[in-house]
Amino acid sequence: MQINRNMNTGALSTSFPFTSSELSRNEGILYGLNRHNNGLVLFDRFSLENANMVVFAKSGAGKSFAIKLEALRSLMIGVECIIIDPEDEYKTLCDAVGGTYLRLSLASKTRINPFDLPRVFDQDEADNALQANIISLHGLLRLMMGGATVNNSTGATLSSPLSPGEEADLDAAIINTYARAGITRDPLTHSATPPTMNDLYNTLASMTGTGPSLAQRLRQYTTGTFSGIFSEQSNVELDNPFLVFNIRDLEDALRPVGMYIVLNYIWNKTKSDQKRRMLIVDEAWQLMKYEDSANFLFSLAKRARKYNLGITTITQDVEDFMGSRMGRAVVANASMQFLLKQSTSAVDVLSDVFKLTSEEKKRLSQFPVGQGLFFAGQNHVHIQVVASPTETGLITTNPTQVQAMQTGEMSQPQGTIDLSNQLYPGV
Repeated sequence: MQINRNMNTGALSTSFPFTSSELSRNEGILYGLNRHNNGLVLFDRFSLENANMVVFAKSGAGKSFAIKLEALRSLMIGVECIIIDPEDEYKTLCDAVGGTYLRLSLASKTRINPFDLPRVFDQDEADNALQANIISLHGLLRLMMGGATVNNSTGATLSSPLSPGEEADLDAAIINTYARAGITRDPLTHSATPPTMNDLYNTLASMTGTGPSLAQRLRQYTTGTFSGIFSEQSNVELDNPFLVFNIRDLEDALRPVGMYIVLNYIWNKTKSDQKRRMLIVDEAWQLMKYEDSANFLFSLAKRARKYNLGITTITQDVEDFMGSRMGRAVVANASMQFLLKQSTSAVDVLSDVFKLTSEEKKRLSQFPVGQGLFFAGQNHVHIQVVASPTETGLITTNPTQVQAMQTGEMSQPQGTIDLSNQLYPGV
C-alpha cells in the first residue's frame, strides 16, 4: 500500500507482544508458549552443555505430540532425526517429509544386512572400519547363537557366553567370510558387495573344530524360522535425514537381536558423520528391559555430546525407569527435561529427582493436555505446546482429530512437505 508511519520505540514495542526474558533466543526452534508471560519459548538444545532431553508424562498427556513437533521443526533447520518407534506413531510424519520408514518384523519386506560396512569419512576410522564391524558382529552372534535367558529378578534379557574355542572359530569364520567377498582391512576393498549371514553359515559348516556346531545354531536365522530379515542383502536406504525404526511388530524372540543391529547402526552413523542429529527413543522403558539396549542408552547418554548428538528419551513408566540404575544415569546426563501431566504416584518420584517447588509439584498432576514444565539448564518454564493445523494433521494420534480428518471435518495434509523454504509454522 506504500503507506509509511513513524513510530517511537515505545509504540513499536506494542507490536511485539511475544517477549520473554526466559528461554527466548535468537536461534533454535519454537517449543511453545511461556504461560508465565505469553512469550515464545525459542531455544536451541545444542547450545547447552549437552543436547540430551528426557520426557516424562502419563498416557495421553501429549508427550509424543510435543516430540514429533520438535522433530519436524528441527528437520527444517538441518538437524537429522533417527527415531525408535515402538507404537507405529511416526508413519504419517515420516511419509510427509520424505523419510525412510523401516518396519522390522518377520512379515516385513525390510532387510538389514549386519555385514554392511558403515560409510566412514575419517581416514583413521576407515582403516579400522572392518575390525570395528567384526567386533560388533561378535556381540550380535553371541545373542543369536548363545541363546537368550531372562533374569527373573530384573526382567533383563541375558545371552549365554560362547566358549573360548567357539569364540576363536567364530572370529576366523567372520574374517574368512569377508575375505571370500573380496573385503580386507584395505579401505579400497570396502566398496565390494558385503557377504551375508548365509555366507557365514556356509563358512562355519565347511570348517573343522566347533564350526559345524556353530553353523547348526545359526541355521534358524538363515534357513529356519527367523530367516530373511537379517540374512539377506539390505534393501533400504539408511542415509535419509529422517529415519524411523518401527519395532512394534518385532517378535519377542528377535527383539534383542533387532535392537542390537539398530543401535549398532545408530552408533556407527553417529561416530562416522558428526552432523547435528537427534535420536528419539519413544517408550524408552521397553528398551530398558533388555541388558544390551539399556547399556547402549547408558553409554550413549554419556558420550553423545562429543558426537554432536542429542538423545530424547520418552517414557510414561516413570517409577520403573527411575528405579533402574541405567534409567537414573540417562536422566542425570540430560540438560533438558520436559514434564507433562503425571499420575499421582509419579509426582513424588519426579519431585525428588528434579527438586521441584511445591507449586510445580502441585501443578504436575493437574496440567491439561499439551502443558507442562520445561527445564533447560537452570531455567524452569511453564509451557504450552502449540502447533499449526498442518502440523497437527501430520503428528496427531488423538482419535477425535484422526476421525475428523478421515471424515473431512479437519483438513488433512497431502503429499510431501518441501522443507527447503519453510519458516517456523504456527508463529
